[in-house]
Amino acid sequence: MGIAEWADVGFPETVAEIGEAGRGWLSEKRDRGEAVARDGHGVRRAKTFIGQRPATVSAVRASGRLQLRYATALTSEEYVRQKSWQQASLEQCPLHRRGGCGFARHGTYPRVKPAGTLIARWYCPTGHTSFSLLPDCLASRLGGSLDDVEDVVATVEEKVAAGSSIEAAAEEIRPDIELASALRWVRRRLGPVRVVLLALVTLMPGRLGSEPRVGAVREALGSRQVLMGLREIGSGHLAFLAPPVGFGPRHQRRRRRRRRTQHETGPDPP
Repeated sequence: MGIAEWADVGFPETVAEIGEAGRGWLSEKRDRGEAVARDGHGVRRAKTFIGQRPATVSAVRASGRLQLRYATALTSEEYVRQKSWQQASLEQCPLHRRGGCGFARHGTYPRVKPAGTLIARWYCPTGHTSFSLLPDCLASRLGGSLDDVEDVVATVEEKVAAGSSIEAAAEEIRPDIELASALRWVRRRLGPVRVVLLALVTLMPGRLGSEPRVGAVREALGSRQVLMGLREIGSGHLAFLAPPVGFGPRHQRRRRRRRRTQHETGPDPP
């Protein structure tokens, strides 16, 4: 079972409940240098320099490599105040390691929160693909900073440990909206963060503690900025880790088809 699928059946609480499944999920992933070429039918394909297995450009995009890590220790407020996106640099095209594709800077795009945030962007004309550098302080595929997300998850964990419920915690965190909306808002942060914690705790036994909880990892690392630290610690797996820490795709629950009951053949009953 993939790590993203654990959200459907409930999250294991300890590493012992996972076994080797989580450890093998990310260890099988390997980054390759890739180049874009066209085959005889004009279809763009990405060919690897390492290995013989080809991959389409759409597969490269789906792997989460459109968003790349901008390593920085700045907080979100410092990032905006210092306009740190102006110092961001990307030396080579992620699709064409050997160059020659016209890769160049492509301006910036804004984020709603924090106000005034801009993200540096680059463009590959050959691959028709843009790339951006997301600083460590900001959450991916979610508004706001990683510290804000971490505070929400930590608050919910403390409330649940004290005997309260997620619903009560959500109502306290977001009193400005209805309970159903507040619950969805909290779960959009709680679920993905627990998936990431579970993956990294499994891959790095002993380093991050033994429980996939923000409080436990804070104690193991001796820091209250766990999610920022995890983006650095798990930098080699960001393309496959779930947002808001990693740059992988969002988890989508599978919808089960309802079985239709058909009438039995034969005459109607009396």
